[in-house]
Amino acid sequence: MDRFRIIGGRSLRGRVTISGAKNSALPCMAAALLTSESVTLHNVPYVRDIITQRRLLEDLGAHVLTPELRTHKIACAHIELFEAPYDLVKTMRASVLVLGPLLARFGKAKVSLPGGCAIGTRPIDLHLEALQRLGAQVNLEAGYVVARVPQRGRLQGAEVNFDKVTVTGTENLLMAATLAEGRTVINNAAREPEIIDLCELLNRMGARVRGAGTPTITIDGVEALGAAEHTIIPDRIETGTFLTAAAITGGELEIKDCRPEHSAIVIAKLREVGVEIEEINQSTLHVRCCADDLCARDVVTEPHPRFPTDMQAQYMALMTQTRGTARITETIFENRFMHASELQRMGARIRIEGHMAVVEGPTPLMGARVQASDLRASASLVLAGLVAAGETIIERVYHIDRGYEKIEAKLRAVGAEIERVRDSVTANLPPPAEVGALQTEA
Repeated sequence: MDRFRIIGGRSLRGRVTISGAKNSALPCMAAALLTSESVTLHNVPYVRDIITQRRLLEDLGAHVLTPELRTHKIACAHIELFEAPYDLVKTMRASVLVLGPLLARFGKAKVSLPGGCAIGTRPIDLHLEALQRLGAQVNLEAGYVVARVPQRGRLQGAEVNFDKVTVTGTENLLMAATLAEGRTVINNAAREPEIIDLCELLNRMGARVRGAGTPTITIDGVEALGAAEHTIIPDRIETGTFLTAAAITGGELEIKDCRPEHSAIVIAKLREVGVEIEEINQSTLHVRCCADDLCARDVVTEPHPRFPTDMQAQYMALMTQTRGTARITETIFENRFMHASELQRMGARIRIEGHMAVVEGPTPLMGARVQASDLRASASLVLAGLVAAGETIIERVYHIDRGYEKIEAKLRAVGAEIERVRDSVTANLPPPAEVGALQTEA
């Protein structure tokens, strides 16, 4: 397996361009299943999760072209299968997003129970209960969700009240409801920018969706959806990661092609810590930091628009370099402190108390051999490696390849000493971010 080798101690300086949001691209790709006409998506990042989603769509019978870099043209006129198999779904839980579209358009779907990062149980019970509210018959058979619309009719609009906020549950129900008969109202809906982006695509396809970005979303079902062209929003978590990278190294970066409003809570928290962040325009941020000026601040992860759980690990790495004690409370996933033990191997003073991590700083970090446990944990270890003395080796970086496009190249371009070390099995293969490009067709 590939690993990263990092020599720490260099301040980052220069310009970074943010890629498209994989957490937006994945549901938008699944939405193409709702129509027999072509859906064209721009600004699609080349990361492993996108490659997995593309393979899943192609296995179902979709025709996916990449006529130019970061553009996917998806045609689902001839879907032949209605099953998302275990071998694909186990590597990426977002594969479950094909459930709603397949059920709505074809009246049947069989999807393996999802996998992905080992950061918590993340059950899909809420998805299934919501689809049952729309009239679907749902059963669990040998590790698969098997869903059907009775007598090959249409799903029926209904009011759905989510007991807790669920992003993928909201997305699955949204897509299913676009082709349901009548009106569907989703209460306690997720409010993330990625939800808004999906709704914009669905409306371009001819759906009638209102209320995206609020706790109540209303969908008036239509009989069919059509072609659309859509540009994926920038990745707000990548934006936050590079803001934190500049802060932890005492550097200065210009961050291009981002959406500052999508990262407002992260920007506000970093400013509290002592990071100088200036909004140059609607798509550019300038960040500078003197590491000696950083002060510890507590944070609690909560659903959007509060502090995102996907930035918790990166924030923890930063807190190891601040003056004082920071309490980081994780309310979304029960197993999302697995990176703490690896940071401790590098010298961090972190104490876990249930759903809270107590971080004491500043602590001089030392390079070590560490192991990534999930996507965002990988990012936190990279950040720690950038500031640690000596050499850091990060194993299992396939996790970071799931969600960051060529992160080592972007960091190297702004002064980091980081390289990908490839094992003998993968040495003659293209880097993970380039695999999709090999399948390009004119």
